[in-house]
Amino acid sequence: MLHSRRFFLKNALLGASFLVLQGALFRSPAFAQDGVFEITRTDDEWKKILTPQQFRVLRKEQTETSGSSPLNLEKREGTYFCAGCDLPLFSSKTKYESGTGWPSFWEPLSNAVSTKKDYKLILPRTEVHCRRCGGHLGHVFNDGPPPTGKRYCMNGTAMNFRTQ
Repeated sequence: MLHSRRFFLKNALLGASFLVLQGALFRSPAFAQDGVFEITRTDDEWKKILTPQQFRVLRKEQTETSGSSPLNLEKREGTYFCAGCDLPLFSSKTKYESGTGWPSFWEPLSNAVSTKKDYKLILPRTEVHCRRCGGHLGHVFNDGPPPTGKRYCMNGTAMNFRTQ
């Protein structure tokens, strides 16, 4: 009995260590911080123009709490812009209710976003960033509605909304 318990614990620890190491080895660098972009600023400069929550999401790739953004409930016609550099990102015409608690879209505007693989949760996801300033916006998944089948699940704090 004692032998099998030790065997189980040893193998569980080895497996967990492997998963953590795999995530550390294959995680790409923080795109929002390490890329070359049209608009670049130091952390201190970003902190002067962003709220603390916007800084954490856009520059440190964190995620806002589900259901916390007023933009999730926004129903008016208009455009969603990057809160970091004011680049138009999404049209309200592609927004839909995904039930996730985050503003979701089935397609970004042309030449608005870039993507990269994210291994922070071990299994790969696709991060979405503003292509002009590199700000972290959220993730894109393959479980959205037609016509694209994509769900761009965005942090509302990373965007501003203006009516047309």
